[in-house]
Amino acid sequence: MSSETTPTVTGAATGARDTTMRAVIQDRYGHCEVLRLAQLPRPAIDDDQVLVKVHAAGLDRGTEHLMTGKPYAMRLGFGIRRPRNPVLGRDVAGTVVEVGRGVTRFSSGDEVYGVAPGSFAEYAVTHEDKLARKPTNLSFAQAAVVPISGGTALQALTDAGEVQAGQSVLVTGASGGVGSYAVQLATTFGADVTGVCSTGKVDYVTRLGAHHVIDYDHADWADGTRRYDLILDIAGSPPVHRLRRALTPHGTVVFVGGEHGDSLTGMGRQLRGALLISPFVKQKLIVFLARERAEDYERLTSLIEAGRVAPSLDRSYPLEQTVDAMRLLEEGGIRGKVAITV
Repeated sequence: MSSETTPTVTGAATGARDTTMRAVIQDRYGHCEVLRLAQLPRPAIDDDQVLVKVHAAGLDRGTEHLMTGKPYAMRLGFGIRRPRNPVLGRDVAGTVVEVGRGVTRFSSGDEVYGVAPGSFAEYAVTHEDKLARKPTNLSFAQAAVVPISGGTALQALTDAGEVQAGQSVLVTGASGGVGSYAVQLATTFGADVTGVCSTGKVDYVTRLGAHHVIDYDHADWADGTRRYDLILDIAGSPPVHRLRRALTPHGTVVFVGGEHGDSLTGMGRQLRGALLISPFVKQKLIVFLARERAEDYERLTSLIEAGRVAPSLDRSYPLEQTVDAMRLLEEGGIRGKVAITV
């Protein structure tokens, strides 16, 4: 990744470490070739914001969507022709440097993790309701890969899926970022968990705690021989009729993500299932969109510190090698999550 310097900004001392920072930015949408390392002014905060010195940032599929600008509907919130915030990244783990006058939950020096737009940088700004105290038994790199994926898995299971102890749960995409947490959380909540993955990741999903693992290269999880109370369809593309065939008569499918969906919304299949089919059958087909909530990160902290959930950190890359990390994500070569260390 090449390093480029942006024009001097009035009020920022050129090269001064206390007024500028390194950041991975993009001037347009595209694949990893649009990323570059730049020197930017250190961000200022408002009264209700927190400035975090970033030690590590997590890499997830949502970050890839922000980089490519696809599905196109997401550009309505993040910039039509180019990213409104040129600094990539959302997951964050670091140390609080400064808090606004209205912030009550944190103070300078606190070790935190959560979500901060523009976390692929030395500093990032966020709101206190998107942060929690970092689990004491995790490194910053481990903590950085928890918030978005772990929070999504938690909400999909509890808020949308209403998982109960004793239920049978199927997790497709079980070796990915969200899937790796979903397997652990569903097991922790007392469900009988089946994970679906490719041949090379069967051992990994087994180590996550799945009671059963289906290698989709050699077996069909929707052949009707077994039915599930709850299916988390994570970043998949199976037709709705296949999902329903694998459900119990009153079971629930929760659609999480849409990596293989249409280019406009990314969720055409899911929306058709939820709007056109679900109202007329006893099974539930739920389109799920995760929220960024501090209370979820606090709950995850408790589970992590109790040893019931662990982040699946595949590997870490320094900020200068963000392009390599993004390329690995695009190629599907990650087990669990990857962190960017700053």
